[in-house]
Amino acid sequence: MSNNPYASALGGYGAQTTSPNPGGANAATAPMGDLVKDTTTANFSTDVVRESRNQPVLVDFWAPWCGPCKQLTPILERAVQAAGGRVKLVKMNIDDHPSIAGQLGVQSIPAVFAFHNGQPVDGFMGALPESEVKAFIDRLTAGQPAPGGDPLAEALEQAGELLKAGDAARASQVFGAVLQHDPENAKAAAGLAECYLAAGDTARAKALADQLPPALLDDPAFATVRTQLKLFEEIAGLGDPAALEARLRADPDDHAARFDLALIAQAKGERGTAADQLLEIVRRDRAFDDDGARRKLLEFFEAWGPADPATKDGRRKLSSLLFR
Repeated sequence: MSNNPYASALGGYGAQTTSPNPGGANAATAPMGDLVKDTTTANFSTDVVRESRNQPVLVDFWAPWCGPCKQLTPILERAVQAAGGRVKLVKMNIDDHPSIAGQLGVQSIPAVFAFHNGQPVDGFMGALPESEVKAFIDRLTAGQPAPGGDPLAEALEQAGELLKAGDAARASQVFGAVLQHDPENAKAAAGLAECYLAAGDTARAKALADQLPPALLDDPAFATVRTQLKLFEEIAGLGDPAALEARLRADPDDHAARFDLALIAQAKGERGTAADQLLEIVRRDRAFDDDGARRKLLEFFEAWGPADPATKDGRRKLSSLLFR
């Protein structure tokens, strides 16, 4: 599946299609309610371009002689019905209406184009299994809730799941879309900042935080972001890791060097190493920096989140040191 052919606007180059087989059966089925319909060249602007400003619209380019079309069209219809109004399906017979397919550069069918806000934004060629079609619709309709729900809440939940799964790029798109509708949504702003941090773009996360009003930045949703930004600011002033390692080899009780190495490990995403360095300071000298190693470790736990394996392991080790 490739997104590249669908990101440009309509208009372009002629299509080359296989010669039709007039004896084949029609792949289209009867329209189902308002979610699935057939269209013509004359109605394409209304049925697809204009309608896509309300919700995404899938365009199924098919022909009566196309065997794979007969497999894909029912799958598309079921998936669109299951989406509950988040997306619509418009079917176009390229034998009867070839010009739109030609403008989009369709060279083989079945071909499915996804339109949103009046433009083709994604798509795929060939008959996909139902699971992949559903996944395609889910990606396309990120932030587009089923009718009757709370759009912003559902979008935030979806974005949070994407971020948790490690897909910061798509999560940031959903968080950004929520902010366009509700510029003062603290959860969306915090989520977007977390996406930047997850992608290693600390400067962009800080720029976002700096432009927010104090009341929004003080929201509990920003607790993790504030902690992470504070850590990054501290790390910016640290020294050369090689020199710190050399100091530590010369004197294992150089707690200041070990402390700085812990912060550097955290900045590099080496959470286990960061925790172990601070735990070693706690083991050797609880009084260092007024119990600073333990306090910094607790900050790490807050930044990583309670479910992170490094947090769980670090808390267990810390408890064994404190209550032995």
